[in-house]
Amino acid sequence: MPSGRRLKLGLILGVLAASGLALLAWTQVWIQADVQASGSAREHLEVTGSTASPALTALALAGLALGAALTIAGPVIRVVLGLLEVLLGLSVFLGGFLAVSDPARAAAAAVTDATGISGRESIAVALVDPSVTAWPFVALAAGVLMALLGAGIVATARRWPGPTTRYQSVRLEPVRAAGTDGTGEAPPRDAVDDWDELSRGDDPTTGQSH
Repeated sequence: MPSGRRLKLGLILGVLAASGLALLAWTQVWIQADVQASGSAREHLEVTGSTASPALTALALAGLALGAALTIAGPVIRVVLGLLEVLLGLSVFLGGFLAVSDPARAAAAAVTDATGISGRESIAVALVDPSVTAWPFVALAAGVLMALLGAGIVATARRWPGPTTRYQSVRLEPVRAAGTDGTGEAPPRDAVDDWDELSRGDDPTTGQSH
């Protein structure tokens, strides 16, 4: 069985890698299709993940931030972050699933920008042979992995070592009594001290005041 330190390192790296994979998928082409409006030539259209699933970037960035937060989180916060990672993974999976299951809907915004056509039925008619690339499936896989890692965090959070904190040692020393050097003896005198006492009317040789 892996140690708590290895579990912590492996799960955190996994969260960062899965979130990075989702972010990479978001930047790639998800749907390819030809678009033909009434009375116009056919136009080739490539729809990226940023259009097909706009929320994916926020979910992936949240996953990266969550991975960083895990490095300093205590046991209770780890469980909370683990549950949040599960929700992020399910949301990423849902974004990829919607694009795969309904390419016309995922490409609607790109079709409208390219041709001015709006309305779900009109867009479905204008799209010719839409095809889905591998990148939405990469997003699906990233979402599943994020959810599994979140469940792993919840299950093992109490086995992780705590965050290391370094304290600066402070040494306390007793306060010395006024007029002594800490040994019970008066500190050595100099000419300046004698002059100050004379100016106040004191005799430095006897310690008496005039």
